[in-house]
Amino acid sequence: MYPSALMQLARANPFSAPLFSLQKVDEPQQSLQTQRPRRLAAAAAADGNCDFGSTKYYALCGFGGILSCGITHTAVVPLDLVKCRLQVNPDKYKSIGNGFAVTVREDGVRGLAKGWAPTFIGYSMQGLCKFGFYEVFKIFYADLLGEENAYLWRTSLYLAASASAEFFADIALAPMEAAKVRIQTQPGYANTLREAAPKMYAEEGLWAFYKGVVPLWMRQIPYTMMKFACFERTVELLYKYVVPKPRSECSKPEQLVVTFVAGYIAGVFCAIVSHPADSVVSVLNKEKGSTAAQVLKKLGPKGVWKGLVARIIMIGTLTALQWFIYDSVKVYFRLPRPPPPEMPESLKKKLGLTE
Repeated sequence: MYPSALMQLARANPFSAPLFSLQKVDEPQQSLQTQRPRRLAAAAAADGNCDFGSTKYYALCGFGGILSCGITHTAVVPLDLVKCRLQVNPDKYKSIGNGFAVTVREDGVRGLAKGWAPTFIGYSMQGLCKFGFYEVFKIFYADLLGEENAYLWRTSLYLAASASAEFFADIALAPMEAAKVRIQTQPGYANTLREAAPKMYAEEGLWAFYKGVVPLWMRQIPYTMMKFACFERTVELLYKYVVPKPRSECSKPEQLVVTFVAGYIAGVFCAIVSHPADSVVSVLNKEKGSTAAQVLKKLGPKGVWKGLVARIIMIGTLTALQWFIYDSVKVYFRLPRPPPPEMPESLKKKLGLTE
């Protein structure tokens, strides 16, 4: 038997990892028919209209990602435009309020919507890959680890699955992100995607659309790892310490409120972690022929944090709404929604927590 204080500390740590050895306990052999599936979320609700981990499940999760990312990023285009301009031209745009005022004075109210088309297309594709592949990789890695290790290493599992998904999501996003930044930060360059795309291709070829993919990985992979891992663990902690009743007894609206709160908390951390790389991406896509290292050196330690307040407001709200929309899609289509993970009975026996 291990000391109870050590066990409580290990379970309470939101980023815990198994730092102890398990005792081998002889257990009766289970037949193949009764053996439990080795999945982190094997307790998914059985009343859904498709099987957990099926092709239909992944497709609908991807559709939820399209809606959650496409709608939310397009809705905050005005704030994103001002944020980008603060990053690439801080001498002209002094603050968030000043950025809005200067933009409206020069381009009118319609100027705040510049870049909405590449934003909607690019982030819809990113959402498809981000959420769809996250579900794929989470189940795949959980099956590789087995039920007990998937529970013990669940934070690492979330981090690995989200990083894998975002790698592909950024390849889908990069072309539209490059066009968006050109439209928003270079006055007179182009007003629409139809104008920007041919012009960029004529100037730099296909490289114009993908030269920002490495900085995108630098920005988005840490962001997404924080977004998913922090959200998953925050939901777990909210139901354990804040919500006064088990998730199974909460109504669907009550569950969605928990989703929104956990999403906002995750979003604040996401913004801080990914902001320096976001500044590099904005400047890199504006300046032809520059490299990420050159831009980073030019911005300096202080310059990479320009526009952080705007990004915290934008990303916090954005992430909360994304998780809310994504979870709402799951509710609408009656997809399996696993409860927060619980320690498997076999692991409890090995740790001496049950008779």
